[in-house]
Amino acid sequence: MDTFVKFSNQSQGRDRIFRATQYACALWKYLLRNNAEKKKLLTKLQSLESSMSGGRKLLRLGNTVSAIETAKRTIHLADPVLNLCLTMANINRALYFLCDNVLWARSLGLIRDIDTERWSRNASRFYFATLVLNLTRDVYEISQLVAQRARDKNTQERMRQHLNDNHQVAEVIVPQLDAFLFLLQESFRANPAVALDTLKNICDLFIPMNHLGIYKTNGGVVGFCGLMSSLLGIATLLHPSLKIKP
Repeated sequence: MDTFVKFSNQSQGRDRIFRATQYACALWKYLLRNNAEKKKLLTKLQSLESSMSGGRKLLRLGNTVSAIETAKRTIHLADPVLNLCLTMANINRALYFLCDNVLWARSLGLIRDIDTERWSRNASRFYFATLVLNLTRDVYEISQLVAQRARDKNTQERMRQHLNDNHQVAEVIVPQLDAFLFLLQESFRANPAVALDTLKNICDLFIPMNHLGIYKTNGGVVGFCGLMSSLLGIATLLHPSLKIKP
């Protein structure tokens, strides 16, 4: 209970809870869309989803500055791939939050005469670019881990044993592919933070792709992916060792 209280007192923690609730409502709405007897519940879910979205926008008012400050740190990373991916991801993230803040101000009537659809699409573009850059970083991290595992003598021995014990599989799967999958599994087992970050970014990717029309899905897929990525985000906040670094 103390852990949950500490978590919920964090701005990021509250945002994750609001986000999980928002996408859970979206998923529930989709599942009940054809149920005429649940109209009142659908209305309540719509209202709760809207409230969670508005609450999240308020919590994210300072995130533009935070993303810029993070970009200032990542630009000094020695690894050129991480330097480029993380710095550009944080710049796009800052621009996404800037658009989000403008849309929030417009919803309150603080700003007028702006094209909300245009700003919303720009926000989705920046969000999409952020996720692509984060996934590029994940693929790079995975390739480094797999290469490291491939050079490890103990892993090499276990891999040979695995291939010998599963020679029937080799008849169906190309041995090189089976070996790669084994190394990938070993890498994720030793570094769960990379696996969780990759899965989270893949889930998140469906949200802007749907909005931008890159890959049209439905409210159920968006709700499920948003809920899954939110739960993974909550896990990394509750257990910092599961958060990818840097």
